[in-house]
Amino acid sequence: MTSTTDGSGGRGEGAVRVMVVDDHPMWRDAVARDLAEAGFDVVATAGDGPQAVRRARAVGPDVLVLDLNLPGLPGVEVCRQLVGSGPGGEPAGPRVLVLSASGEHADVLEAVKSGATGYLVKSASTRELLEAVRRTAEGDPVFTPGLAGLVLGEYRRLAGDPAPRGRDEPGAPRLTERETEVLRLVAKGLSYKQIAERLVISHRTVQNHVQNTLGKLQLHNRVELVRYAIERGLDDA
Repeated sequence: MTSTTDGSGGRGEGAVRVMVVDDHPMWRDAVARDLAEAGFDVVATAGDGPQAVRRARAVGPDVLVLDLNLPGLPGVEVCRQLVGSGPGGEPAGPRVLVLSASGEHADVLEAVKSGATGYLVKSASTRELLEAVRRTAEGDPVFTPGLAGLVLGEYRRLAGDPAPRGRDEPGAPRLTERETEVLRLVAKGLSYKQIAERLVISHRTVQNHVQNTLGKLQLHNRVELVRYAIERGLDDA
């Protein structure tokens, strides 16, 4: 097919490196083909959970397109084992875009809690998938329409739980005015692109502010960051 979506960009120079994990060979091959034809660098595929973990660690993709229903190891466990955080909150493993036949709320929330950046159902169009992979590589949360509100609602529910210890101790790092402003918009559910447009700054600058904030607060991912912000009422400010 001919696609207008460019697979370049994301983290680092050149094409975004993508790995596709699905236990159905025809579906897996079709997704990999569409991504490659759109300019993404498909570095590996896998058909079960253990194989996905081994190959992802070996090839180091930027984005893992991951099905949840896998033999040997569930997709959420694959995500937990691969997604990590390095210094300053920079992802140490791949960013994960779940591509699943299930739109069940429990599956979506479990995927996000395991570290997935986004969640797309398999009824999505090829164009939606390509755009979702590109945005996932940039660190934006991507969800099938209707699911983003569900995830934000779960953040709010979690914010009703006791706050993690040690976050408000005397001497805790202070955020700059701009970092606080970005954090407030993250808590409202805005994507990095929307925040950049709202504040008239670059997408990369937004990412840098988020990474600096994660490092200062000793948090590991966007889920924890949004919870932190909502606990402090920043989403209503």
